[in-house]
Amino acid sequence: MTEWWLWMYVAAMAGGVVLFTRWRADPRGVPGSEYRVAIAIPLWSGFWYLVMALGGGRAEVAGLTLYWARYVDWAVTAPLLLVALMLTATHSLPGRCWGLTSALVGTNLVVFLSGLAAELATDATIRYTLFTIGVLAFLGLYGLIWGPLRTHAHRQPEGIAAVYTEAAQLLSVLWVGYPLFWLIGPTGVDLISSATTSLLFVLLSILTKVGWSILDLGRLRALSDRGHLTVV
Repeated sequence: MTEWWLWMYVAAMAGGVVLFTRWRADPRGVPGSEYRVAIAIPLWSGFWYLVMALGGGRAEVAGLTLYWARYVDWAVTAPLLLVALMLTATHSLPGRCWGLTSALVGTNLVVFLSGLAAELATDATIRYTLFTIGVLAFLGLYGLIWGPLRTHAHRQPEGIAAVYTEAAQLLSVLWVGYPLFWLIGPTGVDLISSATTSLLFVLLSILTKVGWSILDLGRLRALSDRGHLTVV
């Protein structure tokens, strides 16, 4: 059953690539860089889920199945999502906040490595200590999104600032699911089965990597249709 959900994910990522490629052909005032990032996310993620659907990308660790391909996916797609959010936050500004983006990506790296190390740990105390470190870094990431990056976003016209707020809200809500599902799954307190955890991660990742980009790009394209968006 798990493999069927993985194939569903691959199909969703393929659909995302097709949709964003079509949108890129008619950009409606949205810079090409935003479309390239949006296309790269499902393209990379879909490839690694295809590996898992074909039976690869996993290993047995302490009696549990570690889907290491999922971490390879997250190592690239999470930073790309943050870059996409930064591009929206600075769309009409003269420069991109690459220093702040580096801080976002660096903080996310701590979250990522903590989660991976926690899943590899066999001792419960070490596992939950690493998980706690990851959660603290996760909160720091939210602080950057809702602090300095939001400040930059609100230096833009009201319509674009509103798009940033919506995109940041949706990403913040969706990303809470990752540590939550990790905690209640077999790697944590084991309230739900491995198959259920995989299903939840699949559905959450579809919403995060395709659904979020549809909202972000779709809202920017709608602003362009109303004459409120300009390429810089």
